[in-house]
Amino acid sequence: MYQITTYMRILLKDIAEKLNLSITTVSWVLSGQADKKGISKATQELVKKCAEEMDYQPNLIARSLNIGRTKTIGLILPSISDDFYSSVAREIEKKASEQDYALMIASSEANVEKEDNILRMFRAKGVDGIILAPTKGSKVEIERLIKNNFPLVMFDRFFPELDADSVIIDNKESSYQLTKHLINRGYRNIALITTNPHLTTMGNRCDGYMQALEEAGIKLNLSLIANIPYKNYEKNIVKALDSIFEAVPEVDGFFFTTHILALEAFLYFNNKGMNFNEDFGLASIHSVSTFKILAPKINVAEMPVVEIGENIVDILLKDIENRDSGQEIRERLKIVLPCTLYLNN
Repeated sequence: MYQITTYMRILLKDIAEKLNLSITTVSWVLSGQADKKGISKATQELVKKCAEEMDYQPNLIARSLNIGRTKTIGLILPSISDDFYSSVAREIEKKASEQDYALMIASSEANVEKEDNILRMFRAKGVDGIILAPTKGSKVEIERLIKNNFPLVMFDRFFPELDADSVIIDNKESSYQLTKHLINRGYRNIALITTNPHLTTMGNRCDGYMQALEEAGIKLNLSLIANIPYKNYEKNIVKALDSIFEAVPEVDGFFFTTHILALEAFLYFNNKGMNFNEDFGLASIHSVSTFKILAPKINVAEMPVVEIGENIVDILLKDIENRDSGQEIRERLKIVLPCTLYLNN
């Protein structure tokens, strides 16, 4: 015969009754207001010890109604599995937890409809602010947040036409410097492997590539440019690279606008038996640890993950404070951070 046990939530009144104290006194101690209210250290210790022994868990919903905050932040990423996004999420969580904020993370999978649903879900759950690496599609939900002055920070991707806080890297300059370095090393037929051309950030990376070619007097060859559809990109990049080698057999360099595309290209090169570390000049925006083994000579513009995460949280929490204190809406911040260049001679 099975015995069914029922969990009984311990309430403030249970602790108060056990210690023969008022509920107000117990509440002040457990909410960190004891010193301000003049409660003795001995009583504070007594309450805290009793709460621990009775396994008291605060009612966060009730507390949020009292203070107007849930102490939670919503984070929406295009892909949780992407090393860059997971690294930024780690930094955001670390920085937020220092301020006693918890993180709710969801993946939009680069799907506009799913992103909108998550935004609505986060609002319904009462998050205090939202951090978003947006897809490029409908801006209805994002515009609604902005209109309502809801704390929001976009990163990596953004809408330049929207009046919202954002944290991005210097995409054009980083791409320009990488391509210029390849040119200075003697490479002339440099392929551009990119994706999501509709994103402003990707457009800027392409602009940097083209600027470097133009300054070097190298005519742009459209046969060397591959825009890889993000969906099924593993298969699409094979077709794109096949087309490049067929159209321009003398291709001698590759600039990848994301580390994900670079990894897929390395697999392609390896399957074709190519000595890609010696035969081609290689460059990529951002990297992963496996680059050190697979392509030790690749030139990289490393994105400042720690600074991105810290800036995002600083901006968002300041916005939350301003909203709660009723301060006037400040001018929105558009932070542009430089990448660290790792160039091979």
